[in-house]
Amino acid sequence: MAAGYSAGERDSGGRPDGGTTRTNSTVVNAEPTLGDLFTGLTTDFSTLVRKEIELARTETTEKISQATQSVVFMVAGGMVAYAGLIALIMAAAFALSNVMAPWLATLIVALVVLIVGAILVQSGRSKLGNLSIVPEKTVESIKEDAAWAKEQVK
Repeated sequence: MAAGYSAGERDSGGRPDGGTTRTNSTVVNAEPTLGDLFTGLTTDFSTLVRKEIELARTETTEKISQATQSVVFMVAGGMVAYAGLIALIMAAAFALSNVMAPWLATLIVALVVLIVGAILVQSGRSKLGNLSIVPEKTVESIKEDAAWAKEQVK
């Protein structure tokens, strides 16, 4: 048996603590080389960049979806308001032709339709006004990654 090693260690060909191993009187170091470390860093960095791009794409898609929904609300509100305008015009026509009853009912309906349309348009505008298309999470993550990369290079 070799000095300093137990029978189990000699049979497995190395030390269980990850240290150096003796093979034919040469010493093999278990530490990775500088090239291995650089290759690993490059691989990790490229993976990180790909993930950041994927995150930016996902975040931008979500924001575009929100913007599309706001525009749909605005269009729907505009259409309802247009229908209300038509009803208001019809109410004015009824007011001129028939002095009271038919136009009053039409006028009330037109006002309700106009109020609903105005609420829809305002809802869409406020959602669109509060929307930022910049992917904030991704920008923050990229800043953190850049700081980490600078720290690793030092």
